[in-house]
Amino acid sequence: MTDTRLQRMAQVLIHYSLGMKKGERLAITTGPQAVPLVRETVREALRAGSFPETFFRIADIQEVVFKEASDEQLQYIPPYMRFIVEEYETMLQIMAAENTKALSGVNPERQAIAQQAGADLMQTNMRRTADGSLRWCAALFPTNAYAQDAGMSLSDFEDFVYHACFMDEDDPVARWQELSRQQERLVQWLNGKHTVRILGPDTDLTLSIAGRVFINGDGHYNFPDGEFFTGPVEDSANGYIRYTFPASFGGRAVEDVRLRFEDGVVVEARAARSQDYLDQMLSLDEGAKRLGEFAFGNNPNVTSFIKNTLFDEKIGGTIHLALGASYPMTGAVNQSALHWDMVCDLRQGGEIRVDGELFSKDGVFVV
Repeated sequence: MTDTRLQRMAQVLIHYSLGMKKGERLAITTGPQAVPLVRETVREALRAGSFPETFFRIADIQEVVFKEASDEQLQYIPPYMRFIVEEYETMLQIMAAENTKALSGVNPERQAIAQQAGADLMQTNMRRTADGSLRWCAALFPTNAYAQDAGMSLSDFEDFVYHACFMDEDDPVARWQELSRQQERLVQWLNGKHTVRILGPDTDLTLSIAGRVFINGDGHYNFPDGEFFTGPVEDSANGYIRYTFPASFGGRAVEDVRLRFEDGVVVEARAARSQDYLDQMLSLDEGAKRLGEFAFGNNPNVTSFIKNTLFDEKIGGTIHLALGASYPMTGAVNQSALHWDMVCDLRQGGEIRVDGELFSKDGVFVV
């Protein structure tokens, strides 16, 4: 029997998050384990009069490609991927890993080659998102792999995921709209502000948001959502920050990352584990050493770290800063093949000051 929460999630993704319209094309990229959610999503997309198509990726094959392909083969972008990003009206990525450590044995240099090859496509994605010609959303289907990372049983993890997405509410859309209004008040307060100072354990970082726009993440870009983000002025970051949560990207986790910035550029990067991978990603291009995003986590139903950035960056009382490409809709202009979100927990001993005024303390907004 189909979990009714899956049906409800498909309805919200299609009608609220993506706002599907008759005649629009929908590309669904996912893994085989997500078939139950894909089935319901396709059903809802068809009812909306759109044209859904599904593209499956298999982790074992990705590992083979990274280990066996030539550099030229790693740089190859399949025509269907380019066509989707350049032409489709909507995209839905459903994460559904069978093994979150599948790429742990891959040489970081190999991953860097593939990441660089996709830089132009990433920029196209961000440009079309900014001008409204492409709508996309990233979601997750609960699997045993994610449950194990979170230290939960599969059933408990399913409850966690659906609770984070407000699927256990009588009216999930109304709940997302309520969160949107609360976040919009904070976004409006930040409008016109200039300087942000982040203070916490092993953290004292200053950056500028002058002239930049904060975007209200209310279930249209990520699912779950619950954040508001912008792009810092590219040469403004000065100071240091410590990410006590492991920073995950490309199937790898880098632990206890410490970064020091001068005039917007990372000049020192240390990690307790996977230093080589951190160094390789920072060396992708000039933009990889600069910040492309600064954001506040604000989902009240995500309270614990589960080693998955889609959820961890939404924890209320945290911030996340992404190295690499910025979103043009924020007014930021940093370009890179990288966009790596790293989460900093400020719930114990942290505070943020905006133009000298206390904005949050110990993870609680005080303005």
